[in-house]
Parts: sequence; C-alpha cells; structure tokens
Amino acid sequence: MLVFKDGKIVHEVQIRVTYKDTDKMGYSYYGNYPTYFEIARTEFLRELGLSYKKLEDDGFLLPIANMSIKYLKPAKYDDLLTVRTSYKKLHSVKVEFEYEIFNQNGEILNQASTLLVFVDVNSRKPIRAPEYYMNAMSRFFEQNKN
Repeated sequence: MLVFKDGKIVHEVQIRVTYKDTDKMGYSYYGNYPTYFEIARTEFLRELGLSYKKLEDDGFLLPIANMSIKYLKPAKYDDLLTVRTSYKKLHSVKVEFEYEIFNQNGEILNQASTLLVFVDVNSRKPIRAPEYYMNAMSRFFEQNKN
C-alpha cells in the first residue's frame, strides 16, 4: 500500500531470503540487493497503476544511471525482509528512489538509492516521461499535499 509520509510517497514490499540467494555464511549475497530494489520499484509503480511493461511497450526504457548502497547488517537465510521504497520529487526525465531494508525484527539492514532515466527505446537518448506517468505521480502528490 502506498502512503504519503514526510513529503514522500512510500511503499513497502516483503521478500523472503531464499537458500539460493545466500553465500557460504548463510548471508544474502550482496549482489542480490539490486534485485530486491527492482522488485520494490516494480511493485511501487504497479500500486500507482503503472508498469514497466507498458512503459517499454510505449517506447520508454528506464535504465539505472546511478546506484548507491550502504550495507549495515547482513540479511540471512529465511529472513523476511521489508523493502521500504520512497519517492520524494517528481521529475520529467529522471526517477529517484530511496530504499531501506529491514528484517523481521525491525532492524535496518541496508540503505540505498537509485537514479533511473527515461530513455527512448530506439535512440537510447533521454526523453521526457510519458504524460500518463507524470499524471499518476502528480495526482498522488496533489491528493496528499496536506
């Protein structure tokens, strides 16, 4: 469920750490975190009535231009993770997300951010986001201003 908190759109999704995702120590391999963020972004957009598939079908790609990750504690095999995704400012060409990952005990394990850019599927050059994307985001911000 999407909520508006501290001037941001916030969404949470839960992901279970599976055995295949762990290393010899039983920790979630560090390279899995970008996948957790992708799942969280996809569900965030889906909750707003948007989808990566529709964007791609309409000629838009959203590659990651920058990612920053701070590992605080390891996630372990069978942990139930909550990935909290925040979106605070509407841009016409880029999308900035912030993430926090918590374990089932409420301990923060990870903090991260990603910057994605709308790109034309043919030219691979940055372009403005589609109008329906801008409208969905603007509508949520406007409905939750106060």
